Amino acid sequence: MFTIQGKSGNWEVVIGLETHIEVLSNSKIFSGASANYNPTIAPNTQACMVDVAMPGMLPVLNEYCVDQAIKFGLGINAEISRVSRFARKQYFYPDLPQGYQISQPADQPPVVGRGWVEIMGDDGNPKKILIERAHLEQDAGKLKHDAHPTKSFADYNRTGVTLLEIVTFLDVKNPENNSFISSPDEAERYLRKIREIARALGVSRANMEEGSMRADVNVSVRRAGTNTFNERCEIKNMVSFKFIKTAIEYEARRQIEILESGGTIERNTMRYNQGDGTTSVLRSKEDALDYRYFPDPDLLPLVITDDRIERIRRTMPELPEATRARYIEKYGLAEYDAARLTETTDISKWFDTSVGDKPARAKSIANWMISELFAHPENYDITNEIRENTDPDAPRIITPENLAELVDMIAAHDINGKQAKEIFTKMLDGETGTPREIADKFGMKQMTDTGAIEKIIDDVLSQNTSQVEQYKSGKVGLFGFFVGAVMRATGGKANPGVVNEILKKKLG
Repeated sequence: MFTIQGKSGNWEVVIGLETHIEVLSNSKIFSGASANYNPTIAPNTQACMVDVAMPGMLPVLNEYCVDQAIKFGLGINAEISRVSRFARKQYFYPDLPQGYQISQPADQPPVVGRGWVEIMGDDGNPKKILIERAHLEQDAGKLKHDAHPTKSFADYNRTGVTLLEIVTFLDVKNPENNSFISSPDEAERYLRKIREIARALGVSRANMEEGSMRADVNVSVRRAGTNTFNERCEIKNMVSFKFIKTAIEYEARRQIEILESGGTIERNTMRYNQGDGTTSVLRSKEDALDYRYFPDPDLLPLVITDDRIERIRRTMPELPEATRARYIEKYGLAEYDAARLTETTDISKWFDTSVGDKPARAKSIANWMISELFAHPENYDITNEIRENTDPDAPRIITPENLAELVDMIAAHDINGKQAKEIFTKMLDGETGTPREIADKFGMKQMTDTGAIEKIIDDVLSQNTSQVEQYKSGKVGLFGFFVGAVMRATGGKANPGVVNEILKKKLG
């Protein structure tokens, strides 16, 4: 258990996360405007009259976004609500032109109900993190404060983009239930798990750097060994794993100092200050009553049938956790290698395509991908799409089929490891052709003719009689000298296994 040392003893941290991910869809959740929000797009060019709340404009629910939410819910082992509805969450802010946000209230069933994900706990054992709900809502716009010295501007391109908010569960009725996040490291592992599932299912890019994944972090502390839950503070709009971990630890220490000094924790919304890694009060924390939720009169209740859920379930790809287990069981890969190959769905698809129907390739392909390809991400086609290089100086794109052929050539002793590395380097440098074509072009075929190799070995031994006598008198370390001499004489093309076998017979 992660603890923080205070002046009067150890304290535990209790962490809740409200994670917002932007749902991938062509149009927004309640309008037909493009959802391809991008900060480089000209302001207010992707906002329609519904988004900016022109009088008489009515929202129409995007059913595809509902399917995306259901898909994510199935990915986190959650209950899917058969009936849910949307409400208006009232608050005024310039980037929210309606004066309210269409969301799903906490006191009614959301699209996605109770679920869970499994992470590695701080004790090294699997830990189940409970999720209370995941609900659909619309995103707000964005204010720009640096375009004018005295004015702020509103960009409504992002307004109405679909958000899925995933809220962790704290079982206050059973405080001994520790299925919650209890350290900064566990918070990071949980968020990475959410990102992994969202990406694998094609629900979201879930990229913190671009803002398509962000988190509100709730932090409270309690005496180590106790089961009580104390007042919490919420740190808003965190978009970095590193900053989230720093913010949690600072906020926990801040609360410990207050409690140990005899003070009380006020339920505030906090700001994280990136410059010095501190938190400070932004405003007092609202609760549901402050938002004055009421059912949206323009949207009918959302009814989800069993048939719809099963249709979506049948289309779901294998999740990374299951893929890792398959790689370990079927191919005998190490846990580390399996984890690297499932960092994204594109990588695992690339690996599966390269292995094809030949499981014997798997370990070699895994080694080449992790040690070589990952060092040159710009030089391989990770999405397995056909790309055309119009620039003659552009690097060669290595495909899954290229790597499979290279590995097969090594296994068939057509080339040795050194030659394979040379072919790989030439492909990175822009050499055209398949590995076999490059090997033919540069004469990099491995010598496997035992008769020819034996003749070269005889020549080497006759030219080094002194070393032969020393070897036979017990200086066995000279064996490497003979192997090296033969390899040099063959220009590195001789099959090392054949060389070793013949030399052992010749030297006795």
